[in-house]
Amino acid sequence: MIKQSSQKIVLAFVGMPGAGKTEATAYLEKKGIPFVRFGDVTDEGLHELSLPLTPDNESKFREKIRAELGMAAYAIKAKSKLDSLLQKHDVIAIDGLYSWEEYVYLKNFFSGLQLIHIFAQPNIRYKRLIVRAIRPLSLKESRKRDITELEQLNKGGPIAIADYLIENNSDSLEELYKKIDSLLARLHIKTS
Repeated sequence: MIKQSSQKIVLAFVGMPGAGKTEATAYLEKKGIPFVRFGDVTDEGLHELSLPLTPDNESKFREKIRAELGMAAYAIKAKSKLDSLLQKHDVIAIDGLYSWEEYVYLKNFFSGLQLIHIFAQPNIRYKRLIVRAIRPLSLKESRKRDITELEQLNKGGPIAIADYLIENNSDSLEELYKKIDSLLARLHIKTS
């Protein structure tokens, strides 16, 4: 059981691909803090269209949904899941808030929104992306994705104004987990 003051807390993890956002939110889930992965909007959309998960299909889907709903598209699509989780939990997390517009949209609804920047150096992130089991990217694809996310997704804003920074340049998940535990303590969030 999560214990927290009366204000609901939304921990939104931001950072570049391969920084460790998914590892961080998976760890929180083990500690009783559920999360919504914004990338699931893409995965579910491609599944509905019977298209495979490829970098090209993902990119086209992201462009399409943002053309329809604007740069806050992923926050708009995920809001009902966030609301549902907050009905049952005082603290939840978001894996992968992308754009400045998503941040502004969510901040209008969730005053307890906290941005947590997971940082890892590019060479470390690229090595992780090459070997990750789900959605691996080549070195070239990784670099291209970085540029696309910065230039087209307005990703720099949420990273720049993050409330907290967790450096994740180590190969040790235990080190990442200790830093997350330290942040939870700083925020007075007690987990089971």
